[in-house]
Amino acid sequence: MEQDEFVSVFRSYLKPVSLYLTRRVASQDVEDLAAEIFEIAWRKKDSCPEGMELAWLYRISGFVVSNHRRKVNRRVVFLPLFDQDQAAPSAEDVALKGTELSLAFNALAPADRQVLSLLVFEQLTISEIAITLGISANTTSKRIERARERLSLKLSEAKSDL
Repeated sequence: MEQDEFVSVFRSYLKPVSLYLTRRVASQDVEDLAAEIFEIAWRKKDSCPEGMELAWLYRISGFVVSNHRRKVNRRVVFLPLFDQDQAAPSAEDVALKGTELSLAFNALAPADRQVLSLLVFEQLTISEIAITLGISANTTSKRIERARERLSLKLSEAKSDL
């Protein structure tokens, strides 16, 4: 990928990457983390699969968000009253708050929530999710299918609990 191509990728995908970050970290950290993501992307631009730039950027974003959360959790040693996720609620929390679907979604394993979030909230294709997660498209399809089944089961349980 040449510099002109990278500039085009940056301009095209800064907003979706920033929205991805907005749903996962505190708003004051979005700009810095987006800059870090694109800095890493520039260094690794030759490893970007052609036509899958956004999924590739989401993969980098996932690592950056994980590292950021570890740093934040190390700094926040004496704040047990504050829940980090409530300081910056995810899109899932906002969209699903107080519903049976929310209860069911929150009862899923993190891996199930992740794959469903990429599918529904980030609106990625199976191929893009596969690149984002670093797995095959077939494995991605199976994970989505199983996550949907578990969500359906949890939804039935949540309805019966109310």
